[in-house]
Amino acid sequence: MEWIALVNFLSRWILFGAIAYKAYQTKNQGWALLSAAFLINALDIEAYILDPLGIRIPDEAYDVASLVPSFLIGVSVVWGFLCLENGKIGFKHALLVSILLVTSYLWLFAVAANIFGDSFLLKNSFPSFVFGGSLLLLSYILWKYIIGGRLWDRLFPVGISIVGLLNLTYPIGRQIGWYSNFAFSAAALGRVLAAVGAFTFVFYPAVKPEKTSVSNVPPLGAHLFPGEEELLSQYPHFFRNDMIAVTRTDPERAAEKFSEGSLVFWLTRAKEGLVREKPRVIAISPSKLGILQDLITRELENGYKIVYIDALEYLKSEVGFEPMMKFLLAVKDTVTTKESVLTVVVTKNAFEERERKLLEREFFP
Repeated sequence: MEWIALVNFLSRWILFGAIAYKAYQTKNQGWALLSAAFLINALDIEAYILDPLGIRIPDEAYDVASLVPSFLIGVSVVWGFLCLENGKIGFKHALLVSILLVTSYLWLFAVAANIFGDSFLLKNSFPSFVFGGSLLLLSYILWKYIIGGRLWDRLFPVGISIVGLLNLTYPIGRQIGWYSNFAFSAAALGRVLAAVGAFTFVFYPAVKPEKTSVSNVPPLGAHLFPGEEELLSQYPHFFRNDMIAVTRTDPERAAEKFSEGSLVFWLTRAKEGLVREKPRVIAISPSKLGILQDLITRELENGYKIVYIDALEYLKSEVGFEPMMKFLLAVKDTVTTKESVLTVVVTKNAFEERERKLLEREFFP
């Protein structure tokens, strides 16, 4: 079992290193919180981690100390994927994290007060649920919104989900000899898969796709047009270019409007995920602007040079002007750093005078 312990140990640190570098690379608070969670996991209270360091937790403190990492990791992961999903956490998300924090403290207090007696199952049930459940939710967010379709990258959420499932069974399985040995080995496999997937996702991003040459488009930078007709009057072949589009245009009309190599994010609450190929049309909720921002950034890194947005009125009605503007400015900053083109088509009458002035100040007319 020594080599399995070594694999478990090394994979924890590789996973942390990849996620920490992603946080440094993106300056995203979600990835920063996840890197903290996986650092705590790498320093977990496990015999095969502490024994080589000559560290021993006193028996009278072990019951409480062994549960603390599960709660800290669980809360950090929940907080992290909420930030990845939403860009920032709103009041209801802050309330959820707060409830989780308070409940974790009360549980630790109950264990310290020996309310559960000597029951291993009761003591570990809620911490394992928080830890395992948070990893399963994280794997879902990664699979559905963050990770692309490349097999090696997909190992990241797959491995995380394996570890999450095993932690849900820990309160019962830990007391069964054969299952405990199996779970230890399976967790090592899960962490290896997650580490390999995270490493390739972060350090070896997908090969940039070949794009058609960019032509008949506005100059580099961010541009505002009062309507599609105005855009096409100046750049009649604009939609012949491959681009990233954020639109309310339905999938059938999008197939007629955009080139086959384009990537279209269809803002809707009706469905989510891939709804059409050639062009790829991905349905995404307007409440997931944080994820949408990350997806746009990733695709710009993969070779796209044009971002087209024509759904500001819808975003304002769904999430409000301030979140909409924050998203738009983040996309603009990314486009600027990538030396690309951002084209925004907007009906100015849909905005108040103050809002119109803000939009006009940030974009070339």
